[in-house]
Amino acid sequence: MTNLITLTRTRMVLALRNKMFFFFSVVMPLLFFFLYAGIFSKGNPDRVRFFLGPVLALNVMGSFWGLSATLVMYREQGILRRFHVAPVTASDMLASSVLANFVLTLPTVTVVLLFARFIFHVQDLGNLTAALLFVCAGTISFGSLGLVVASITNTMQETQVLNQLLWLPLIFLSGATFPLGFMPNKVQNASVFLPSTYLVMGLQQAIFSSKHLIELLVYFLILAFWSILSFFVAAQLFRWEPEIKIPRNAKLWAAATIIPFLLLGVWESTKGEMLRQAREAHKAFEQSYNVPAQTGQKN
Repeated sequence: MTNLITLTRTRMVLALRNKMFFFFSVVMPLLFFFLYAGIFSKGNPDRVRFFLGPVLALNVMGSFWGLSATLVMYREQGILRRFHVAPVTASDMLASSVLANFVLTLPTVTVVLLFARFIFHVQDLGNLTAALLFVCAGTISFGSLGLVVASITNTMQETQVLNQLLWLPLIFLSGATFPLGFMPNKVQNASVFLPSTYLVMGLQQAIFSSKHLIELLVYFLILAFWSILSFFVAAQLFRWEPEIKIPRNAKLWAAATIIPFLLLGVWESTKGEMLRQAREAHKAFEQSYNVPAQTGQKN
């Protein structure tokens, strides 16, 4: 436990010096928040509340980018080799990375909620308890995804390419950038196979529709299970030194972490419950344009 706390403190200090971490964890979420709240929502509190879930999801998902790039950079520069000299296990190093990222994500989440409350006068922030639990599950699960990426890539360039390939569908097909209910049916049907969709929907339903965690339990449990599975795979594949070769089946192990979402996606395609909720939320959002803005009014 002492090693974990010390490593976490060290990782937090190093992360704060990393420009990439600062951009994806602080600058980007705030830019999206003011874009959505000031332009798309035109300052209407009800419409701002609709976009709070996607904005927080972008904040949470950005963690995987920073973690993967940072670990690969440390391995290339020989920094991980120095940590390995100390009595530190791979699990200690990976857990400290996720924990440090989690602690550093919370202030930005808090700032976004405070801006929504005091700048855009959003009186009702929905079920904050459920929303914060989704922030916790999402931060840990997408942080673990970053650990998996760092375990199967050799160079920073390779890491950046893989991050881009993952990042674009995660944000554009999940409802994080454009409302899921607004997208074509083919995109909606594909979105149920993405982990980011369950995070976006969980946060949006908790904040905009004020749903309790028990009503969103499937979304929460799949993210929690995914975080455990991804962390386990990352720990098995973790390398301290760049000279160590990746096992031949490493990428198969990494690809296996998506199996839970493939199974759940098939189930959601049959039930259609999540897409129905997305369409209802978007319909309520569109109806707000026909209702005069009233502070704290619910749709």
